[in-house]
Order: sequence, then structure tokens, then C-alpha cells
Amino acid sequence: MDLCRIARWDDDTCYWLVTATREAVSNAIRHGNHQQAEKLVRIEYRFENGEVTIRVEDEGEGFDPETVPDPTLPENLLRPHGRGIFYMRRFMDRVEFGRTPRGGTVVTMTRRRDGERSERDEDRDS
Repeated sequence: MDLCRIARWDDDTCYWLVTATREAVSNAIRHGNHQQAEKLVRIEYRFENGEVTIRVEDEGEGFDPETVPDPTLPENLLRPHGRGIFYMRRFMDRVEFGRTPRGGTVVTMTRRRDGERSERDEDRDS
């Protein structure tokens, strides 16, 4: 990801940024657009003030992320699906879900440079 080189982030951080982005795009294609080739997935990113924001938008029907089962619960540990949102939340500092004007889902993920973590991040890691 060129963004990582521009930001001069280490390989480990770049790996997690790419992984979170890949999960969001995969979910947009598979679950949002239902793999319909005529539907688009839009990806935007920007880097400013020491943080990167990645936005992934689909043309699906939208969904409530709170209805996705927790993959860490014992009954879900062996399920082959359902970890994408969990990974995005673990790898990024902030993940927000919303609706597009056309009714699809937009995922906005933000990651600050290492060493610029908030109290929320420290609480999440405890």
C-alpha cells in the first residue's frame, strides 16, 4: 500500500492496515453487493495529522453490525465466517458503520501512528 510508504509506517503496521482494508472490501463485495458484478465498491483513503482514514462503501442494502455474532463466544469459535468486523476493530483504532445515501453500507476505519494511542485504545487492549 503506497499510503504506508508515504506515512513511513513500519511493515507490521502496514500489514494490519492492509488486512483490515481487505476485510472491509471483501465484506462489501460478498455481503453488501452479493457478488453482483454491476455493483461497485468505492475505496477512499487519506492521511493527515498522523492518522490514516480508510472508507469502504458498497451498493448493497445495508446492515446492522450489532447483529453480527461475536466470533469469540464458544458457540462461534469453529464457525468458518464472521471474523471480518472483529479483525477490523482489533487492527484499527476506530471503526464506524453507516449508511450511504443510496442505502448501502459505508465503513470508515481510522488508525493513528504507533505511539499516538488514545485512552480508548488502551482500555480496549486491557
